[in-house]
Amino acid sequence: MTDNSLVLPDLPGVAVAVRRSARARRFSLRVSRIDGAVTLTMPLRARMSEAVAFAQGQSAWLRGALEKLPSVRRPGFGETLPFEGRDLRIEEARLRAPKVEGDRLLVPGGEERLGARLETFLKHCARMRLQEATERHAKALGRPFKRITLRDTRSRWGSCAADGSLSYSWRLIMAPPEVLDYVAAHEVAHLAEMNHSPAFWAVVARLMPDYAPHRAWLKAHGGALQAIRLRE
Repeated sequence: MTDNSLVLPDLPGVAVAVRRSARARRFSLRVSRIDGAVTLTMPLRARMSEAVAFAQGQSAWLRGALEKLPSVRRPGFGETLPFEGRDLRIEEARLRAPKVEGDRLLVPGGEERLGARLETFLKHCARMRLQEATERHAKALGRPFKRITLRDTRSRWGSCAADGSLSYSWRLIMAPPEVLDYVAAHEVAHLAEMNHSPAFWAVVARLMPDYAPHRAWLKAHGGALQAIRLRE
């Protein structure tokens, strides 16, 4: 146990990240719906012994919250993979690169390289869709961006740096197109408002008036997308 993390006796396989906050007035425990990360926030001057006692008292709640998270899934041939909001059946085919055909995702043979091929395909599609959406929203806002980068981030779906660089999770290509578009609008809005103030959400609404259901979809189903593992 350190000031950065702790492990509870009842949940030895779960690392609890500890974060001290000057704004915190009490202890709080949070389980990310995106990646299952557990964070305990504590007042700046509180003792670690108090943090441990609080976390141990919440172990039953924590176990229940973790059990509700989606199970890790490793899709193979004959199984499905979400792509732009549709479940496509992965099928082996004699071709050089993966291709969508109806409700099928055709992939070159070889189970040992399937995960890498699927990930490369998803990243390629995600870059094209996110580049287009980012350019469209940036033009509507009248604010230039520097570049976009794709990552496999587990704590957020996108981010905007002070220099105008935007970063997205390539897993957004698995979500419905409107959800991907919402995240692009969200990050582009940060080019004007580097916060989550009412002014920021007003910019998001300007770029995408009906963003609310797409934001809700990501909160409800994003964890299932994060639970898909294509590589070890």
